[in-house]
Amino acid sequence: MFLDVATIYIKAGNGGDGAVSWHREKYVLDGGPDGGDGGAGGDIVFEGDPGMTSLSPFRFTQHFRAENGEKGSGKNCTGRSGEDLVIKVPCGTVVKDSETGGILADIFEAGERVTILKGGRGGRGNAKFATALRRAPGFSETGEKTVERKIKLELKTIADVGLVGFPNVGKSTILSVVSAARPKIANYHFTTLNPNLGVVRYFDDSFIMADIPGLIEGAADGAGLGHSFLRHIERVRLIVHVVDISGSEGRDPAEDYFAIRTELEKYSKSLAGLPEIVAANKSDITPDTEDRVKAFSEKIGKPVITVSAATKSGLNELLFVINETLKTLPPKKRLEYRKFEYKERDKNSFSVHVEDGSYVVTGGYVEELSRRVVLSDPESFRWFQRALRDKGVIAELKKAGIKDGDTVSILDIDFEYWE
Repeated sequence: MFLDVATIYIKAGNGGDGAVSWHREKYVLDGGPDGGDGGAGGDIVFEGDPGMTSLSPFRFTQHFRAENGEKGSGKNCTGRSGEDLVIKVPCGTVVKDSETGGILADIFEAGERVTILKGGRGGRGNAKFATALRRAPGFSETGEKTVERKIKLELKTIADVGLVGFPNVGKSTILSVVSAARPKIANYHFTTLNPNLGVVRYFDDSFIMADIPGLIEGAADGAGLGHSFLRHIERVRLIVHVVDISGSEGRDPAEDYFAIRTELEKYSKSLAGLPEIVAANKSDITPDTEDRVKAFSEKIGKPVITVSAATKSGLNELLFVINETLKTLPPKKRLEYRKFEYKERDKNSFSVHVEDGSYVVTGGYVEELSRRVVLSDPESFRWFQRALRDKGVIAELKKAGIKDGDTVSILDIDFEYWE
């Protein structure tokens, strides 16, 4: 099943906790703390896979979590870092933050790797907290916890040439004749339900051609299949606009042409401004094709190449014009965008507010501080109180009107305040 949009949830690995350990050795008195640091959590990495053509693997697997770092141990041994989780996606996949729509990465080339989320840092062991005055710290630091993110993946096909036009004008047949691609072809609307790619070889040159599912009026507003697949021609360098010059569907080729042009302009001005070649297909059906092509060309004000995918007539001329035009155009390039980055938590900020009679302290500072505190350890708790005083948290509580016996809530833990 073809899938070009997917929503997944990703989470980098948590950092491992630091260890509380003491050096123990025969004939060695007061060996001191030797608790090692915890290992770092694994990263979330996206990689372009040339063998993938769809996002269908993400249809049933939506949660991805990197490995957590391991806890440190004695003898100053650092815990093992968690392995990075590499998520493979088709080349041309755009990775977005689901909530803001900000672009995190454009996975453009095969083998390209982009780190989207960094793993949490490992906590420090008690050996790192030893000082001249505090020779035997009985506490360590917990590993940094990471946040799960909701991500949207969008596949934008990478091709040089995009075949556009109404359903059943012969785009798939043209692609099957000029390349080795074998799209499903039948004489009814919307045979093509997903973009098909083919490599076209023209003497010593080659280029990639994409058959885009048929557009209809209102496609840019969500009608038909076109809205779902307009994104697949955003990267092309050249548009080949195919029309049914025979009018076998009972439609006017000129009206079809202008309708498609309107949809392209409504969807993207830059897309509508791409170089365009107009191909009048099904020229073998009616005897007055020459008059039809002349009238059509005058209506749209552009030269037209007459072709027949069924008889292969005119296809060599079409490929020649495509190939020569591509030589004058800049190479394929990535999307131009401002990279979205998740903001790191401000580890120095805090705020005090009153809620249900309690004084609640929140912010990055107390969250970071809590990693270093073991409430059951008197020395650790004293250090925690001193850190709150030195940072100005106690002063802010006093400004808010706190009195002896009032409750202070910090990270879901309640304390009684006494001066």
